[in-house]
Amino acid sequence: MTLLLLLCLLGALLELDTTYAFQLTFSRGIIAGPLLGLVSGDALTGLQVGVFTELLFIDVSPLGGTLPPSAAVCCAITLALCSLQIPAYAAFFVGVVGALVFAQVELAMRRARAGWIAQQEQKIRRNPNYLRHAVVEALSLSFMGNFVFILAVCLAVGLPLAKVMPLVPEKLQLAGKFSYMAVPWIGLATLLSTFRLKTR
Repeated sequence: MTLLLLLCLLGALLELDTTYAFQLTFSRGIIAGPLLGLVSGDALTGLQVGVFTELLFIDVSPLGGTLPPSAAVCCAITLALCSLQIPAYAAFFVGVVGALVFAQVELAMRRARAGWIAQQEQKIRRNPNYLRHAVVEALSLSFMGNFVFILAVCLAVGLPLAKVMPLVPEKLQLAGKFSYMAVPWIGLATLLSTFRLKTR
């Protein structure tokens, strides 16, 4: 459980890199996956999850009010579930769904924060020294929101899934593994069609 909490905390921190802080591409799947894999003690699975996440989400752009699924959240949920002895192929699909849901939750939170941001701006105008406090508060709230979401998904889905997985028939597990190994090909197929459209 300690490793689970550590992975959730690191995933929440990496998600801040998406827009709120740093912006050093640590939140990209190709970086977040291996980092989380090193922490979990399984660098190979971390690299695999990172590459699969990168290929799956690389074509989604934050345009026109669309918020892409979070690669950092996907990797964090996947590797946290792997720490509960859930196979990577099952954990990854939970991570993908979690990342899709997180994007919608994040959009809702951004809309809800509009009033709070306006209040903070007024406080900063009255007292410019308040800026540092406002930034720390905003980052802390975002970090806590990320952490609670990742942990909630892991506990709500991971604990029951850990009990159910040994009961899953072998043929169904083989189908899950095959689907998991098809992910990079799906991502590459999407990229090929995108490149073809851009070269016309």
